[in-house]
Amino acid sequence: MGADDLMAGNSQRRGRSDGAGKKTASAGTGGKNRRSLAGRGATPPAAARPNHPAFKKAQAAVARRDNRQRVQRRNEESPELLLGRNPVLEALRAQIPATALYVVTGDTSRGGTDERIAESVQLAADRGLPLLEVGKAEFDRMSDGALHQGIGLMVPPYDYAHPDDLLDIARNSGRPPLLVALDGVTDPRNLGAIIRSAAAFDAHGVLVPQRRAVGMTGSAWRTSAGAAARLRVARAVNLARSLASYQEAGLQTVGLAADGEMAIHEYDGFTDPIALVVGAEGAGLSRLVRERCDVVLSIPITKDTESLNVSVAAGIALYAAAAARR
Repeated sequence: MGADDLMAGNSQRRGRSDGAGKKTASAGTGGKNRRSLAGRGATPPAAARPNHPAFKKAQAAVARRDNRQRVQRRNEESPELLLGRNPVLEALRAQIPATALYVVTGDTSRGGTDERIAESVQLAADRGLPLLEVGKAEFDRMSDGALHQGIGLMVPPYDYAHPDDLLDIARNSGRPPLLVALDGVTDPRNLGAIIRSAAAFDAHGVLVPQRRAVGMTGSAWRTSAGAAARLRVARAVNLARSLASYQEAGLQTVGLAADGEMAIHEYDGFTDPIALVVGAEGAGLSRLVRERCDVVLSIPITKDTESLNVSVAAGIALYAAAAARR
């Protein structure tokens, strides 16, 4: 090794000693480490990190939601047992598709003389539907313990109309269109109650989304008290897009929300062609659907009451529309 190799600054070893026990400065990285850290951005949230418990919890929630949707689709694609004297009778009068009529034998709750059951049996016989007599315990099991009043009608999966079909029904009625669109309503009893109110106040049809919303289940049929046999229900793949097509057809989209920009009694457009848009239980109107509304109305209530049931709110708005048109 030559003398020049021992001169200060010529050592190739990092952190070398200067001979006095002190370490000298080592060679830098030239910014390599700093550059390697650049562009990584902020730390992702816990729910987005695969090894974090929050991620597993979020994944489990998604799996539960997907399972509920699969069960709902499977139920809606299976035959439905329509229960109750009024719903069964109204369905038979309207001649909706059916495969069999069940009547409970020895059920003292129906007394054996109920005219609605007698007429239902006669209508089913006239159509050539099988009449099946079952015991009360067996029928309780078939109806999952729901109130059946001793009679049930087996119907195929509901035949939903196309959103445009509701417009055709309205045009053929000779009255300005009055449609009801439901944004994410998940309780079948609310759906049935809204259908009943829509039929009572001369609406032309009800539109529901295909996803994240309830369809025409047996509970919805029953709550409608037969109105579902007289009023068409359509299904939309994309509710906001269907509302846009209604606007292009000349309808005004009128939303309902607690924070609407106008009170319902101040609105003077109920005599015009409208599509009344009602939001989900609790969540209300989704952002995209609300943006598609031409106007959003509120129903004034006392400060002590947080909100109205979605079917009650829809009924109030439908009554306001019917009163204006009459």
